[in-house]
Amino acid sequence: MTESSLRALLKRIEPLDEEVMQQAQMRMDNLTKPLGSLGRLERIAIHIAGIMRQVKPRVDGKAVVVMAGDHGVVQEGVSLYPQEVTVQMVHNFIRGGAAINVLSRHGDVRLIVVDIGVSADVEPSEGLLIRKVRYGTRNFTQDPAMTRPEALQAIAIGIDIAEQLINEGAQMLALGDMGIGNTTPSSAITAVLTGRLVEEVTGRGTGLDDAQW
Repeated sequence: MTESSLRALLKRIEPLDEEVMQQAQMRMDNLTKPLGSLGRLERIAIHIAGIMRQVKPRVDGKAVVVMAGDHGVVQEGVSLYPQEVTVQMVHNFIRGGAAINVLSRHGDVRLIVVDIGVSADVEPSEGLLIRKVRYGTRNFTQDPAMTRPEALQAIAIGIDIAEQLINEGAQMLALGDMGIGNTTPSSAITAVLTGRLVEEVTGRGTGLDDAQW
C-alpha cells in the first residue's frame, strides 16, 4: 500500500446518514419505555442505524479481530510483565481460555487472532492468521517504532482482513490488541493525535499498584 492509495481509500469512507439517524431516534422515542431509559445502548443503536443506513438495522454477522504484537519500549521497564507473556496470551486465545473468548462465545461472535508483530514465532493454527510485519517494534524512546513503509503495511493488512471478513458475511467488526507494554505506545499516539499532555492520556496499565504508578 502506498500513501496515495491509502488517501484514496479514506476518501471512500462516507459520513453517517443523519436522516436515517433522526428517523431511528424518533422510532426509539416512540417505543413503550421512558425517553432515553436505555442510556448509551440507544446512542449505539442510532449510530449503527446511521452507519448501515437502515432505520431498523439487523446485525447477523459479527467478528472481533485481535491484533497481537510486541513493543520495543518495554526495554524501558514500562510494564509489570515480561514480553514473553504476549505469545503466551496468543496461545491462550487460540485455546479459548481468555475473557474475549468467553464474550465471543456468548455473543455468537467469530474471533480472529492475528500475529502482526509478536517478537517470537507462533505456530499456525485454526483461528490464527500470521501476518507479521516485523518481530516487535523498535524502542521508540531511541528510534522510530516503525518505518513508514512498515506502518503502511500494517494498515494494509488490517484493511485486507476486514474486507475478507466482510466478504464472508461480517456486518460488524470489533477490534482489539494484545501486546505487553501496549499502554505506552497507545498513550503516546493518543497524545500526538489530540495534542494533550502524555500525563493526561496515560492509564496505569495492567496490574500496577499505587506505588508503581
